[in-house]
Amino acid sequence: MRNICFYLIIIFYAADFLWGQILSYLDRTRMSPLLPKELEGIYDPAEYARQQAYQRENDHFEMVSEGFAFAVGMAVLWYGGLGWLDAFLRGYTDHYILLPLLFFGILSILLWIMHIPFDWYDTFVIEDKFGFNKTTPRTFVEDELKTLALALVFQGVLVTAILVAYEYTGDWFWLSAWCAVFVFTLVVAFFYSEWIVPIFNKQTPLEEGALRSAIENFARKVSFPVHNIYVMDGSRRSTKSNAYFTGFGKKKRIVLFDTLINDLTTEEVTAVLAHEIGHYKMKHMMYMMAISLTGTGFMLWVLSLFLKRPEAAYALGGVTPSFHLGLIGFSVLYSPLSETLDLAVNYISRKYEYAADCFAAAHEMGSALLTALKKISSKSLENLTPHPLVVFWDYSHPTLLQRMHNVQNVDRNREKLAGSGD
Repeated sequence: MRNICFYLIIIFYAADFLWGQILSYLDRTRMSPLLPKELEGIYDPAEYARQQAYQRENDHFEMVSEGFAFAVGMAVLWYGGLGWLDAFLRGYTDHYILLPLLFFGILSILLWIMHIPFDWYDTFVIEDKFGFNKTTPRTFVEDELKTLALALVFQGVLVTAILVAYEYTGDWFWLSAWCAVFVFTLVVAFFYSEWIVPIFNKQTPLEEGALRSAIENFARKVSFPVHNIYVMDGSRRSTKSNAYFTGFGKKKRIVLFDTLINDLTTEEVTAVLAHEIGHYKMKHMMYMMAISLTGTGFMLWVLSLFLKRPEAAYALGGVTPSFHLGLIGFSVLYSPLSETLDLAVNYISRKYEYAADCFAAAHEMGSALLTALKKISSKSLENLTPHPLVVFWDYSHPTLLQRMHNVQNVDRNREKLAGSGD
């Protein structure tokens, strides 16, 4: 039914795509065949030319893949494809849980099928061309199937809990659904590294040696008890590096990619972990989780008001008001507010990254952290000169150059204080 809600959904969906293309264009305007002065010492001219080629290739790929997804999505919205799927499934069941589960499950599988060729091209053409890919076709297929299975299971559990809340708690639907999301988020956060990561990667305890001793010594120095240090076989899939903390309390765990250990010195790896310990000591992960859950609670409250009206279901081609059609319509109409909230979250996240860098620098790990970040960025051919609006809008981390200036300021101030003390 072509009501006002239908046209708003079309407009918001198109505007979101157009804004993404504008941001991509702005990033392209920052590209240059000449090595900028500020990148000297990070990239040499030949490596910078390779980075620019990698960026161009990825940019073109994103234009094609996002354009295709947008065209398919717009066709589905315009011709009522979601309403048709709803009507088709109602020929088999109208159960308040089974119908939405089938609807979202089929939709997820169709989207998965649509994205597989693009994921394959990204992995075996672009990433392979620039020397990053270590994934075999068998691993790729296994990863895709495992990811789909996990997505369907998690989606099924969460959607079922929300549907039960919607069916039985009336005006308190948003609060009971928020409680379900809260519990689900906590369980995943606590057990992610123990339950989910092993499905894809092997994690082995870091062996005794210079690196483990350096990490444990630094942890003791900052009163951060840590015993669970693991190495993950990231090199099975890519040459890119990473490290992260996961879990809380006794479940907290440090995970290092084997590529990180191979690419960095012992001091540099310790500096990267000093940054992560800074996050943990300042409770950034807990604050970010609280912010995310608060935003989810607000969204669910707005959703509870929205679902009382049937216009979205009709706008998507449905003939019967339904939770699942209403939810999809809401997700599009809510996107401007969601983007606004994401801006605030990204701003806070960047502040936390600066703070964690300052923590490392305050404990005399600033120089090692910067050399580590330079190595990681250059090895992964990271874009170090994004457009400021793109950073403001999309980035959860400051750019490398911004982080360098921040750490250098901390080091200078620390040296001044040390000098005045002498």
